[in-house]
Amino acid sequence: MRKRLAGILGCIFCALVCISCRKTVDMSLAEIAEITQSGNERLLEKTVSKPWRGESFVPGRTGGTWYDTILSDPKTFNQLIAERDAASSGIISNTLDYLVDYDMHSREWKPHCAFFEIEIDEKNGTLTVHYTLRDGLFWTYYGRNEKIPVTSDDFVFWYNEVAGDKEIGSSGYAQQFVVMPDGSERRVECVKIDDKRFDFVFPRIVADPLLATNMSLCPSFLFKPAKEKDGAEGIKALFSADVDVRTIPSCGKWYITEYTPAQRLVFKRNPYYWEKDDNGTSIPYMDEMVYQVVGDMNTDYLLFKQGKTEGFSPRPEDVSDVIENQKDSYTVFNAEGSMNAQFWSFNQNPKNSGEAYYRWFCNKKFRQAMSCLINRDRIIDQTYRGLASAKYSFFPEANPFYNPEITLQYRYDPARAVQLLESIGFYRDSDGCMRDSTGEKVEFDLTIASSNTVTNDMALIIADECSKVGITLNIRQIDFQKLIEMLTATYDWQSVILAFGAILFPSQGSNVWPSYGNLHLWYPLQEEPATEWEARLDYLYNEGCYTINHSDAQKIWDEYQRLVLEECPLIYLVRSRSVYAIRNKWDLQNVYYDNRNGAMTDWVFVRN
Repeated sequence: MRKRLAGILGCIFCALVCISCRKTVDMSLAEIAEITQSGNERLLEKTVSKPWRGESFVPGRTGGTWYDTILSDPKTFNQLIAERDAASSGIISNTLDYLVDYDMHSREWKPHCAFFEIEIDEKNGTLTVHYTLRDGLFWTYYGRNEKIPVTSDDFVFWYNEVAGDKEIGSSGYAQQFVVMPDGSERRVECVKIDDKRFDFVFPRIVADPLLATNMSLCPSFLFKPAKEKDGAEGIKALFSADVDVRTIPSCGKWYITEYTPAQRLVFKRNPYYWEKDDNGTSIPYMDEMVYQVVGDMNTDYLLFKQGKTEGFSPRPEDVSDVIENQKDSYTVFNAEGSMNAQFWSFNQNPKNSGEAYYRWFCNKKFRQAMSCLINRDRIIDQTYRGLASAKYSFFPEANPFYNPEITLQYRYDPARAVQLLESIGFYRDSDGCMRDSTGEKVEFDLTIASSNTVTNDMALIIADECSKVGITLNIRQIDFQKLIEMLTATYDWQSVILAFGAILFPSQGSNVWPSYGNLHLWYPLQEEPATEWEARLDYLYNEGCYTINHSDAQKIWDEYQRLVLEECPLIYLVRSRSVYAIRNKWDLQNVYYDNRNGAMTDWVFVRN
């Protein structure tokens, strides 16, 4: 039997279902949580805490193969198509690079592929970001000596002709526009100066111009002829999943050199990558990365236990096992609670206006009631084995406008949930079934990705809590790609558990939070705000984006946070604490792990 946290949790969980352990059954949730926390503290003492605080990396040596896994095959190697598939985008990003870096520790922007200068014209109310590409940037192919210089066209073409072409449908299109003081929209222009220099010209002064302009390179020498010949379809036809991967150029750290569907994906080190250590050696140090396509987390864990993979981020149920069995084989690092969290959201798209659930979901008090039925303490104890905390804020602590006094007021309280529902005409019939004012039984779907067992556990707990007040949730597990299609194209979902990236900057997510965004999850692509609160959210978002003075901006973002937490269009669940295991065959001097940067392994190298 698999060990549980510090051994003691096995007794706790068994006691909950064991008739002979009646005293433990009578323990309160708080008492169980206290014992769990004590066990967790002892468990974490066996791990390494090593967050990155801006330390320099020591020079390493080249060599070695990094063995790892991916849960599914890439759907494409085309960076445009991959905008809707995080797994494919993550793979392609190994061959690409980007303009600037944000240092999570110092909270400062730093040059990456390009140096930058921000010029503000107070008189005309405009702002220009001047970018200059660094030397030594090349597109190259694996096994070929050809070196094609990276130029400003690799950014300007993509911005203007791909992301900026509305017919192509890039998620970056909406991000190219700013709202002027009179309510009109004007586009941010991207202008080529010469082969090394290009500008982004904002018609209005904005608060985060580097965030708004940071983007990845595009091999324009391939994409531009494709569009000139076949238009948008020419762009989309490049680098499909069945392409010969050695024809994909790289300006990033890696080449993709082999892909066998349902089996493996191989990367080779790019020796021409511009970033180098103090000895002049390009990173990464490892020669090769081999990813096995595994399909599920159980196989992923089995391979790690067998010593066939280099690193592993365990699920909550595997944490104790991973920590207790590290011995000399690997080292486990721990990180504080994630800045991100999964959330529960409800479809308010009028495409479904004929359905009863649409009426429910569009009512604020219904959404608030659902929030009051989320037993986060139960999720933390049963799903995360105590290694998590409730997520009650909207912005994470790393956001410069995070306000600890602004938190969700609709916390677990079934009695309050029932009161909120009764206030809008819902009632429980003689059989205990919750019905709306028309007598319709309150029953709807909760859709989750089939690949995530943790999400399934949370969904089961939420469904059980809802059943206690007479509401039926039908859990639907579907393929992640199908889920994305439902959310962005067919809109035929009811409720969903999902996650977005952490909101490190309040102006992030210009395609998510404004009502016109294509990822405004609960009702995307609104021509006009569907509700007064969404109109207000649009206003606050835009005002915050254009307010430079921090104290003035704080007032705007405070109201913004309060509004989202009051309206509950999405309801955050819990923040998981995480651990990461890495084989001791690697020198760990350059390995850091924290909740801001994740596992930092770009500079890892093989031990002597």
